[in-house]
Amino acid sequence: MNKLIILDRDGVINQDSDAYIKSVDEWIPIPGSIEAIARLSQAGYTVVVATNQSGIGRGYYDEATLDAMHERLRALVAEQGGKLGRIYHCPHSPDDGCDCRKPLPGLIDQIVTDYGDVSGATLIGDSLRDLEAGISRHCQPVLVLTGKGQKTLDKGLPDSLGDVAIFNSLADFVDHTVKD
Repeated sequence: MNKLIILDRDGVINQDSDAYIKSVDEWIPIPGSIEAIARLSQAGYTVVVATNQSGIGRGYYDEATLDAMHERLRALVAEQGGKLGRIYHCPHSPDDGCDCRKPLPGLIDQIVTDYGDVSGATLIGDSLRDLEAGISRHCQPVLVLTGKGQKTLDKGLPDSLGDVAIFNSLADFVDHTVKD
């Protein structure tokens, strides 16, 4: 069993916004998500984040602001007795033609470089592009209904994803996965 769990950020860990999360003040954890990450960590899972952050490429905020959001995330997880692995982000806008913007697998490939084979690792997202990025590298897709998850489910999931587990939230997934 692969003890690596890959999380999308916006809509899975923190509240999402169509206007982008542009500051630490706008970065608001979804209830239960921080504790969920800590519980996964305490149960022996390595938890990493793979997130599209096109707001950087669009000029809405800079790398330093993103780093501050991620320092806050790490501090909150640590306060709950957990540890968060690396955080991977794509700073590019959709027009940049990069290979790291999900659904392309570049962020997942960076995780492979640092952590090894991700086949069978759980990838948790709230959008089709998250799940597609994981599937391309043989991750097990999990859809959460927070963020854009319910909208994603309502549109219908393509057969190409195979068997997708669906949970109400990251905390719900952890309740189902980790038996304390």
